[in-house]
Amino acid sequence: MGNPTLNRWLETGQELDKKNPVQKSPDTLKAKLDAGRFVITAEITPPVSCDPADLMARALPLKGLADAVNVTDGAGARAHLGALTAATILLQNGIEPVLQMTCRDKNRIALQGDLMAAAATGIRNLLMLRGDDPKAGDQPEAKPVFDLDTVALTQMARMLRDTGELPHGRKVAGRLDYFLGAADMPIDPQAGWEPKSLKAKIAAGAEFAQTQFCMDTAVLRRYMARLAEQGVTLPMLIGISPLRSAKSARWMRDKLFGTIIPDATIERLEAASDPAAEGRRLCIELMQEMADIPGVAGVHLMAPGNEAAIADVIREAASLRRRLPLPASRER
Repeated sequence: MGNPTLNRWLETGQELDKKNPVQKSPDTLKAKLDAGRFVITAEITPPVSCDPADLMARALPLKGLADAVNVTDGAGARAHLGALTAATILLQNGIEPVLQMTCRDKNRIALQGDLMAAAATGIRNLLMLRGDDPKAGDQPEAKPVFDLDTVALTQMARMLRDTGELPHGRKVAGRLDYFLGAADMPIDPQAGWEPKSLKAKIAAGAEFAQTQFCMDTAVLRRYMARLAEQGVTLPMLIGISPLRSAKSARWMRDKLFGTIIPDATIERLEAASDPAAEGRRLCIELMQEMADIPGVAGVHLMAPGNEAAIADVIREAASLRRRLPLPASRER
């Protein structure tokens, strides 16, 4: 009967309307996750440019395809168009952004200002991150701040939203409607391991998580099972990538901390006549398999230096299903 997961995709989905692929649903990322829909988020790095057209050249291919688009904040400890401005431009162009906020570059006063600015422009989705060490970037003499860590930043945003007050008690006018995200890193859990870091972020106010690359579904199943055992029910969006080649896969595994790419994947890319096309097929297969893993709420597509492939992958997957509902056992 063929692949049962593929069959389920075909049976539950709709053919992508190629003439008008723009997503018409007004639903937010939060609403989709609350409804138990399998979501797809993507990530772009703002350009080293002051021209909004350069940003939109990267973002527009994802419009109507990705449920939300992450905007990185000084990724790789390198200067780019500011994340807050970039996220605002995306929102103005009908793309729901996930604004990444790092602890590296700003103290709590500046971060509080950015939180108010995000709310003022209508940005809801925030992903709290530590930020890469400046020593790893192209200006290693830059001084890091790290006034807050990610748990404290998440807690500050939650308190600002829920109380309408700054930490010292001053009232904030207007509405703050944040959907707070945390970063996570799947591992193959050993006996006795507990997700202490993720639990701390949840206690601080995190409402969803996006993870580092995890392209081994066997590892992911064990990780998700351990989270369930520990009572973690946070919607998890698993990081995957349309790999370009075996060489790039090895580089990611060796250089990007926490990246999980199995040897079999690299061997398959090596044997392929068109590694980039094979990488896209692998990515879609992972999406299909992850849709059947209890607790996985969606995937987060990242392709550093190869962002154009993200839209191709989502479009190819969308030809199988427009949006895939989660099985009833995984609805929250």
